[in-house]
Amino acid sequence: MNLQHLGIDRTWTLFLDRDGVINRRIVDGYVRTWDQFEFLPGVPEAIKLFHLKFGRIVVVSNQQGVGKGLMHDEEVQSIHHRMMEEIKKTGGKVDVVFYSPHLQSERSVMRKPNVGMALKARKQFHELNFRRSLMAGDSLSDMIFGKRVGMKTVLISHCNDLAKRHPLQIDYVYPDLISLAHAL
Repeated sequence: MNLQHLGIDRTWTLFLDRDGVINRRIVDGYVRTWDQFEFLPGVPEAIKLFHLKFGRIVVVSNQQGVGKGLMHDEEVQSIHHRMMEEIKKTGGKVDVVFYSPHLQSERSVMRKPNVGMALKARKQFHELNFRRSLMAGDSLSDMIFGKRVGMKTVLISHCNDLAKRHPLQIDYVYPDLISLAHAL
């Protein structure tokens, strides 16, 4: 599955989910401290390659652990700051991280699959065009989020089952970010 036919260049924006895409997901839990944050294999290199290809990189993440009272906004922001610093050390760059602290039951416009974080990104980057954007995530809510604003979607998964069940939501499937980076 080659993405070169899309003509991705510096006018494009890459949206990335965090847990399960950039860092190892804690099953039935939350990354609450930097010590619990672990980059998935190849991610720093992938983001360095993305930085050379895309005009901007935006991380969008649901973090309902905040809404549950398991962690505070300051802790999430600290993790994101450290993540961005580590990525910068390897030659990559994330332009901004948006996250939703809301509980799923709140149905906040900011929580994926709703599009609040995409609209917030466009407000910050006026030239952002969702038709020239790619959303890479590991869940159906990431894919719906991207499709709702007109992005191309990339499921990051070693399993193709979700793509088979939801072919209209998922344009491409790659096992990890480094595979996606090499396909560009």
